[in-house]
Amino acid sequence: MKFLKWDGRAGLGAAGNQGATYIPTESTLIQGDNMQVLPTLPSGFFDLIYIDPPFNTGITQKLTQMKVEKADDGHVGFKGERYKRTPLSQMQYQDSFDDFLGFITPRLEEAHRLLSDTGTLYVHLDWREVHYVKVLLDQIFGRESFLNEIIWAYDYGARSKRKWPSKHDTILVYVKDPKKYHFDSAEVDREPYMAPGLVTPEKAELGKLPTDVWWHTIVSPTGKEKTGYPTQKPLGVLRRVITASSKPGSWVLDFFAGSGTTGVAAHELGRNFVLIDQNPESISVITSRFQ
Repeated sequence: MKFLKWDGRAGLGAAGNQGATYIPTESTLIQGDNMQVLPTLPSGFFDLIYIDPPFNTGITQKLTQMKVEKADDGHVGFKGERYKRTPLSQMQYQDSFDDFLGFITPRLEEAHRLLSDTGTLYVHLDWREVHYVKVLLDQIFGRESFLNEIIWAYDYGARSKRKWPSKHDTILVYVKDPKKYHFDSAEVDREPYMAPGLVTPEKAELGKLPTDVWWHTIVSPTGKEKTGYPTQKPLGVLRRVITASSKPGSWVLDFFAGSGTTGVAAHELGRNFVLIDQNPESISVITSRFQ
């Protein structure tokens, strides 16, 4: 994986001067403001773009990594043992925008330019902004280019007692050309039937193709996949996106790279990728995942 840093004066460092087009030749991680980097990438270059932009929660997203060890003076925990928790580090970013649509609009316009004719865009949001972004994407791509609204449902975390607990995200899927886009349902992972007794044993063993509702757990707080990045998304979700909407050797772009899950999944599946993020903590996490 190649690493480039946007310095605001010389563009992508040794890759070229500011304003010049940068054509990736290998999977690349770029540190910089995506609105400065995106215009330098070539039109129609990417077969798949997945973004998980800030959700505009109005808070500073934080996650503290803890060291947990047995200690006589610690709190009582699993099996009655006493444990002590020591903070090691904290990752955070600001997730608050007075004008979210003003922030996201030029970035989505760049996504449309960067997609190939067979390309697909996945925009991952939650209930706060997804409806406004849906209208915006209809304007940029055209309503005929809307392919799916995917509901990623999970069952973890706090539960409100004053409303139905929010336990899903929404992924909007748009294609560049509704007559040419690539979609391969035969290659995606299959799911168990909810009522296996209603199908033949052969079908039950094979499983069913996923629908537009995906039941998938979040990244386990104690699992090996966890990086400590506040908004990390599970590999299983990105593997499904990349498998369905790109081919081996395709180019995949994520310009809100975060923990780098898009790049990890793309690499595992034999795709090339470009990841962009300006947060040094993001760059550190992604780099460590590829070491």
